[in-house]
Amino acid sequence: MAGKFAGSTDYFVTEDDAGDVALLDTTLRDGEQAPGVSLSADQKATVARGLDAAGVDVVEAGSACTSASERETIRRVAGLDLDATVTSFCRGVRRDVDLALDCGVDGVNLVVPASDRHVEGKVGTTREGVLDTTRDLVEYATDHGLWVEVIGEDGSRADPAFLESLAETASDAGADRFCLADTVGHASPEEVYARVSALAEYGPVSVHTHDDLGLAVANALAGVAAGADLVHGTVNGVGERAGNVALEEVAVALWHCYDAEPVATERLYDLATTVADATGVPLPPNKAVSGENAFAHESGIHTDGTLKDDRMYEPYPPEAVGRERRLVLGKHAGRAGVEAALAEHGVSVTDDELAAVVARVKELGERGKRVTDADLLAVADDVRGSDRDRRVELREFTAASGGTPSASVRLEVDGEERTAAGTGSGPVDAAVAAVRDALGDVTFHLDSYHVDAITGGTDAVVTVEVVVTRGDRRVSVESSDADITSASVTAVVDALDRLLPEKQASAAD
Repeated sequence: MAGKFAGSTDYFVTEDDAGDVALLDTTLRDGEQAPGVSLSADQKATVARGLDAAGVDVVEAGSACTSASERETIRRVAGLDLDATVTSFCRGVRRDVDLALDCGVDGVNLVVPASDRHVEGKVGTTREGVLDTTRDLVEYATDHGLWVEVIGEDGSRADPAFLESLAETASDAGADRFCLADTVGHASPEEVYARVSALAEYGPVSVHTHDDLGLAVANALAGVAAGADLVHGTVNGVGERAGNVALEEVAVALWHCYDAEPVATERLYDLATTVADATGVPLPPNKAVSGENAFAHESGIHTDGTLKDDRMYEPYPPEAVGRERRLVLGKHAGRAGVEAALAEHGVSVTDDELAAVVARVKELGERGKRVTDADLLAVADDVRGSDRDRRVELREFTAASGGTPSASVRLEVDGEERTAAGTGSGPVDAAVAAVRDALGDVTFHLDSYHVDAITGGTDAVVTVEVVVTRGDRRVSVESSDADITSASVTAVVDALDRLLPEKQASAAD
């Protein structure tokens, strides 16, 4: 089959194919199998609500057989009154189906071995035994009113004839659909297309792909082209080994390339950040759709082009996925980008001053420094020879993480000393709460919080970069310290100092 995928339009998704596609999210089950990931009941409920709000059709809430606490969590998700179908993952035993029923789910994702490696080596049975078990369990689950999807585990390495027999048996027994699982990310798009095409002859097909070869999205789309109308995925592609196909990437590909919208794309970034926070797995900066750099432009040529036409260097507008465009300053910065960044902060400069600011920005970038808004404004002040009085300064702070994390701060605001205390989910959160209290009616939002360790060892220095907004103004600031809470509070206070309007002179002055 080599080469046929590229040479035949039969292998490509059409708008008719894409228009029928729904998404199944398995972040709460397969995503949680990533090393070190464990989601609480509250976190799963929050993610499930976000998925439902985005219009995801099926939410796999977990595996009821895992533990009593997992069953409580699944019950929690099943009781949220979501529009989505809520399911539990089940092995090929009746007890798993019973446990799922006890959780109040709408359906089950029933996994049975498909490849001989799994049939004989893992389960220790025969192909005929798998067919008998599948028939029995599907009939049992459907008799109890459950929506049933049968997943052929390791289906991409199964004997094609047996895989078809498995799909036929599942369909005849009353299953709602059969899923081709590329369990170890083994398949090529051609293989997925061929297998799904054959399976579609027996009823609705879904496709479950992994990214071990970097082909997860391509394989998912190949499945759609072959007739699959349900794609499994996880938010941010979190999952075992190299991860599952990223739900947001499939959604955007279907929307942008094939004019289909299986979910509300403008909610995708919020979902991505929610899951990143819950799992503790940060978003790679170059991640499609949700990465920090996906809509960031530093190159002078690219920035200039983007300012002239915002589609010049972007495939689709960032607002479509709940993002904003960023013009980043560094060694590749040009005059247009620097001037635009200054204008965002209400700073105007002469041509000579602009040239000097650009040179200084490039110099900072060449030294490997991330040039924040605060850096830019400090450079502009220096170049213009203008003195600026600070309005907010951090004089002292303390933080404690034992028990309920707490913090206290002492600020100087327009020459007046203010103290306040706060609590939070951690010392940084508590310190920011204390700053809010000290500032009183000054409202602000911490839009982004990023930490980098810039030295090694137990005495490592960290750099914290924050993006803070107040009204329609936005500023980025970074601060370095051996203490992460100190660096965080300093960065937030410095950002607020830049965001507060210049103090008006009194009549007496």
